[in-house]
Amino acid sequence: MAGAEADDRTQDDENGGGESTLTVLIAGGANLAIGVLKLVAALFTGSAAMFAEAAHSGADTATEGLLLTALRRSARRADRRHPFGYGKERFFWSLIAAVSIFVSGAVFAIYEGISTMVGEENEQTLAWVAYAVLGASFLLEGASWLQAVRQVRNEAAAENVGFRSWLRTTDDPTVKTVFFEDSAALLGLLLAFGGVGLHQLTGSAFWDGLASLLIGLMLAGVAYVLGRTNKGLLIGRQADRKLVFAMRDRLTERAEVEAVVDLLTMMLGTDSVLVCARLDFADTLGAADVERACVEIDAQLRAEFPDLEEIFLEPVPRNDETVRARVLERYGRTFTTPDV
Repeated sequence: MAGAEADDRTQDDENGGGESTLTVLIAGGANLAIGVLKLVAALFTGSAAMFAEAAHSGADTATEGLLLTALRRSARRADRRHPFGYGKERFFWSLIAAVSIFVSGAVFAIYEGISTMVGEENEQTLAWVAYAVLGASFLLEGASWLQAVRQVRNEAAAENVGFRSWLRTTDDPTVKTVFFEDSAALLGLLLAFGGVGLHQLTGSAFWDGLASLLIGLMLAGVAYVLGRTNKGLLIGRQADRKLVFAMRDRLTERAEVEAVVDLLTMMLGTDSVLVCARLDFADTLGAADVERACVEIDAQLRAEFPDLEEIFLEPVPRNDETVRARVLERYGRTFTTPDV
């Protein structure tokens, strides 16, 4: 079963992300079509909210291009220059996508909103065009959002975690980006609808500008959340705690291992983990026995945990004060404690 999961993951990597690619392509196609419609509506109506939404969709379309780049480049195999692979490229390009959302969408929308609120009154024309475009956009954006939700639910179910928990801990920033992007887009459409409607009812462009400002602030918030996520992954985030605990338990079950002194993990990419285990082997083992045990432990861990890409095993005495001090400084307790 573990081997099958590993084969599936490898196949997905070679295809540039599998279902993630489909989710990004659907979102990109929808955003491109929506962006054109919104721009036409903005030119006809002169609505600041519609201009903000056109910029929003333009930023989202650029983001999908960056996410496709992330999926393709991160799937490259390890080589001499990058022996741990290119998995973190997915985190880098997703971070650039978050910056794109802020610069291309949020900044323009905030500027357009403030300038409309404090500037001269602009007459709104052909409001029905804006309503029609917003309605069509909501349908297209909704289809993309449903695909993102479907993938998040499938991924969460496969990992036996909740929807929100998966979004908070996932190491696949592409799907998370599309989900937040599309959620913000749907909310932005409602804000734009409200801005256009209140402008039409009151005759004041203030409401149109306020809608644009709120859209910009919302995009800035989304960009911050996504940027923070990808920053953590780029710096080198620990693997999921469930995986860490499970590996610790398997190591302590080995007859050759008297204690797990330290267990370091880092995400090398989506579904790709580096692990370094410092183990106190039984004193009765000879050098050849330790070497044989390391080979067997490596094989066991890879068979049970397909996400493990690189495994390093280091024999260390448990009473080494230097290593113990580092572990205590990092975790506040040793790995012999069940709830590290």
